[in-house]
Amino acid sequence: MDLTTVREIRTPSRRDEIVFAPGERPLGGGTWLFSERQPGLTGLVDLTSLGWTPVERGVDVDGGGDVLRVAATCTIAELLRLPADDDWVAHPLVDQCANSLLASFKIWNVATVGGNVALGLPAGAMTSLMATLDATAVVWTADGGERREPVSTFVTGVVQTTLEPGEVLRALEVPLGSLRSRTGFRRISLSPLGRSGTLVTARLGLDGDFVVTITAGTTRPVQLRFDEVPGERALADALGRIDCWYSDPHGDPDWRRAMSARFADELRVELGRPATDAPVRPVRESTHDPRSAAARARRTPPTTTTPGGAR
Repeated sequence: MDLTTVREIRTPSRRDEIVFAPGERPLGGGTWLFSERQPGLTGLVDLTSLGWTPVERGVDVDGGGDVLRVAATCTIAELLRLPADDDWVAHPLVDQCANSLLASFKIWNVATVGGNVALGLPAGAMTSLMATLDATAVVWTADGGERREPVSTFVTGVVQTTLEPGEVLRALEVPLGSLRSRTGFRRISLSPLGRSGTLVTARLGLDGDFVVTITAGTTRPVQLRFDEVPGERALADALGRIDCWYSDPHGDPDWRRAMSARFADELRVELGRPATDAPVRPVRESTHDPRSAAARARRTPPTTTTPGGAR
């Protein structure tokens, strides 16, 4: 869509040039920004002109552990092309969450990981991915400083985040330990190619901690954390305390609550079983290529929408 109210697009090359005048907004991939009218928008500040490295390894400045640093301007296609270490057993989750967006390869090559998170939509699958992996959002503040917070709390509601005026999401830092953890994935929608009704993931950490993350079915990411794989009753009690189930044309709250509970329990059982094989990096096709078999398979609607068999 043409944004007829925009009068200027600025392309900063240094951090001190990232200043927003009234009516200006940051621009990443722009796949959502250009999809509908933006009342009051008069200018754009293109963050892609800063030339941030899409993905690199680094060290967490707080905890000192090794992290995978994903730039906010990294495209979904670039993230999918990331070679995985042999012990990254959580790597398939990247592909699972990317496909949850139900976007074409054209969108994947433009849409940014940071843009999907910063938009704050309940069905933002990059938020699901980063929250599941306990990623940290690195935010550049308006005074030239920097702050960090978990992605799981960065999104606070429907199209709401903790970003203050003048702030920019700079990167998402994923602990390498999370990529070495076992993960599980469930998703359902009201139609084979519909927006996610609920998306439930689970991660079994290297030290035995168990984390369930619910998105799409709730207005914000919800995480349930346990020191070990919980029993059925303990998990059900934790799910019963969730008070932010989402309601829109893609699903009623009661349905989303019921399906999330079902999926969470399936993942509890799945990850509670001992791992039978040594961690090996899966061999998978590059699904950003429309000629791949995986991409062709997505053109045929599946008979089920989740590994658990829910229709």
